[in-house]
Order: sequence, then structure tokens, then C-alpha cells
Amino acid sequence: MHIFTKRTVSGRLYITSHLLLIVLLLFSSISTANAQDINSYFQKIRNNEAELTAFFSQMPKGGDLHNHLSGAIYAETYVDFVVQKDYYINTTTLQVLEKPLAGKEWVRFSTLAENGTQADYIARLMQKWSVKDYNYVSYPSDKLFFETFPLFDIASKNTVDTGLIELKNRAMSEHVSYLEIMTGIYGDKDIKMPGLPLDNSLEQAQQNRDTALTSRILDTIFNSIITKVKPIALNNDNYISGLHWKHAIDDSDFTMRYLFAFSRIGKPSVIFTKMLLAFEAVALDTSSLVVGVNIVAPENNDISMHDYWLHMQMFKYLHNKAQLNKVKYSLHAGELALGMVKPEELTWHINAAVYTAGANRIGHGVDLPYENNPYELLNYMAQHKIAIEINLFSNEFILKVSGDRHPIMLYKRFNVPIVISTDDAGVLRSNLIEQYVLLASRYKDISYKDIKQFVYNSITYSFIKDAALKERLTSQLDKQFSQFEQKVLATGHYL
Repeated sequence: MHIFTKRTVSGRLYITSHLLLIVLLLFSSISTANAQDINSYFQKIRNNEAELTAFFSQMPKGGDLHNHLSGAIYAETYVDFVVQKDYYINTTTLQVLEKPLAGKEWVRFSTLAENGTQADYIARLMQKWSVKDYNYVSYPSDKLFFETFPLFDIASKNTVDTGLIELKNRAMSEHVSYLEIMTGIYGDKDIKMPGLPLDNSLEQAQQNRDTALTSRILDTIFNSIITKVKPIALNNDNYISGLHWKHAIDDSDFTMRYLFAFSRIGKPSVIFTKMLLAFEAVALDTSSLVVGVNIVAPENNDISMHDYWLHMQMFKYLHNKAQLNKVKYSLHAGELALGMVKPEELTWHINAAVYTAGANRIGHGVDLPYENNPYELLNYMAQHKIAIEINLFSNEFILKVSGDRHPIMLYKRFNVPIVISTDDAGVLRSNLIEQYVLLASRYKDISYKDIKQFVYNSITYSFIKDAALKERLTSQLDKQFSQFEQKVLATGHYL
């Protein structure tokens, strides 16, 4: 039976299934040959970082799903802002303020320019606001990293507009077509908190691992603040939407979406209020721009560690609310290494984020080999399509975990969906290209085909709400990879 038959008016032209089969086989053989040639070239260059950089600079990379807005901006942008505003800098501590505190150490940047010392202070400020020139000896790398954020807050909170444009332009230049940006949630301080007694009760419930009591207390907090939360959540949505459309962030070649993120450091009732605010903002958003939630701050912080169980219960509680159960969230979990915390603390954070909190994706997941029943956990993540966001340079800098100490190959062997991301490219002075270079040069069992799959995963496991948009971005990747591979093959250097 013919697949189809086409006949001209004269009845003399027939295209049968036989001819179609020949065409398909010919196309398939060409595609297979191209794939073999690309992979052959990739294998040829994978021990040379310069050649890998040139290769990945041109390769379409889909999306970056794990990056923090303030940490993604390079320090030069922040320094330029405070210099242009002619703020004051403390010549001893390098703190920057709009108005000086008491003391002779406070000097305007214009004064530094006049006496010829501005360049020196800018260079030192760059070292405080990023990892530039870090020697890996004089100061703990994890402390340096996390301390940058409050230091450059005076600039980051005032450069959101230019920051979004900077990130878009850099992404497009690196052939990244989608960014999922973590940004702060605001207005929680305008909500009157339930007070200390409920915090004490939550502490007692956590000590006893009493899930029923925890849920009842969270009910009390939820019911007391929910009406106040909704309008503030909408204000956050409107703020993001206004910025996004004002600067025409989306276009035919690029898309950006947002996760509302909040710190895990604070009193339990405060954290729950922020969490509820973020969930409501995603649920109430009608623009499809705000697509998910995350929780941030150092996982090994004393409060983060002490309240981790409670925070996971909070996520579970909100997910079980009928009006919020469609809200997606990625959780920083397992961003820990041996020596940072007691060994037993490495055994349960990813488990709790997956099984208790119900995370849709996991960020970092570095302590996986130490987790209780890691194989069962990996199988569960694979079966339920819970993607892992791999941040290679971030994990190396902050946790001192790289090479075969990193669990990426465990995730791969158990078929957990992998996406490659940057974390904080500005603070770390890195980019998505470098992450792929590290991936290819360090993990020789990962093929070019695997890397393409990771790229496609960045769209598949994004939190984009619009199914048609996901399909369009995937189709664009098909076209972009075809053009990229043809470009590589056309050079003739792949042989």
C-alpha cells in the first residue's frame, strides 16, 4: 500500500512509497554521517580547552535555568553605577554608601579621581564584589562568594533595568536563547507577622519532627496573613511585568522568565510569609512571566541547617493547598561538601527536598553520594523527571568539589535529567560557555549527543507555562543545531 500517491492532471507523475523510502533513507544516511563527523571532531578537540571554547562559543545552548539576577551581573556594572552616582567609599573597609557615616575614612569617588587614587580603589572594590584576582589561599572561598551580595546590594538594587538588558545581550552573544532568572520577592515587611509564640511552637514541632503539629501551626499563620499577601504578590507580578515589557526583553530570538526567590535565613514565620508570598505571586500571575519559586542563601548557615526540616515541611504544606499545587519550584539542596558540616548532615537534604518538599528540580545536589539510599533517590528522580541543575564552576569554587568527586556521572548513569547552568556568572566571572568546556574536558564519558540532550533538557525542564512557547523554543533549537553543525562541517577541520 502506498503511503501517499500524487498524480498530475495528465496522470503521468506518480510518487510512490518506494521513492519516498529512498528519499528518507538518503536523508537518514546523510544525517547519520553528519552526526558521526561532528562527534569525531568533538572527540578530537575535547582535550584542548581553547578548541572546546571556540566550539561551545558557537554551539546553541538553549537555556540557563539556575542563575541569580544580582549575582549574574558582572561587578564592572555595579562599580560603574556607584562611581557615576559619586557615592562615598570607606577607604578602610571599602564599604560604599550614598551618604557617609561618621569618620574621616569616607571619601567621594570624584575626590579619589581628583587625587589620582580612584583606579586603585576600583580595583580593590572589584575584588570585594566578585572573585576577581582571588588567590585561593588568603580567605575562605565560600565566605568570599556569599559576602559579595550584601556588599554590592547598594548597586544591584538600583540597576535591575540595566542588569536585565545586560544579561539578555550577553546570553544572545553566547547563543543562549532562554534565561530563567531568580529575583527577590518584596513587600513581606508590610505584612504583620503572627509573633514569637508561633515561632516557638514551630521550633518545638521541629524538634519533635511533629508533622501534624507543624501543619496546624502553619494553618494558623496562613489564615492570619493570606488576605494581606495577595495584593502584595500582585504588586510583585506587576513590577516584573512592567520591567520586562518596558525593555522588550522577549523577542523572536530570546525569552526570559522569572523565579521568585527568598532567603532561608530568618525566623520561621518570616520565612513562611516570604514563601507564601512567592507561591501566591506565581499562582496569581497572568502574564506567564513569573514561573516558579526557589529558596536561597548558604545551605550550611546555622539557621539554614537548623530549620531545613521545617522549611521542607513548609514547601509540602503550600504544595498541598489546592490553589497553589500547580506552582513549580526548584530547591537549592545538597550544596554541601564533606568538612563543611557534620557528616550526618550530608545524608538527607536532597532526600527531603525530593520526597518531602516535592521539588520539581534540584539545584546543585553535590552531596548526593553521601545521601541515605542514593540509588533509590536517583531512581526516583529519574522516574519522576526531577531534573538536576549542574553548576560545575560554582561547585568547584564554593565547595571545592570537581572532577570525579562531583556526582554528575552518578546522575547521568541513573538517567536523571541534567541541565547545565551558571549559578552566579558575574560574581564567579564565568559564563555558560565555560561550564560546557569544563563538562567536556573533565567527563570523557559524556558524548556530544549527551551534551545536546542536556541543552534540550534546559527547555524541556524549564518552568515555562506556555506549552506553545516551549515547542517554539525546541523547534528553534533544532534549526540552530542544524546550522551550527553544518557550519562546523563546512570548515573541513573536523576530519
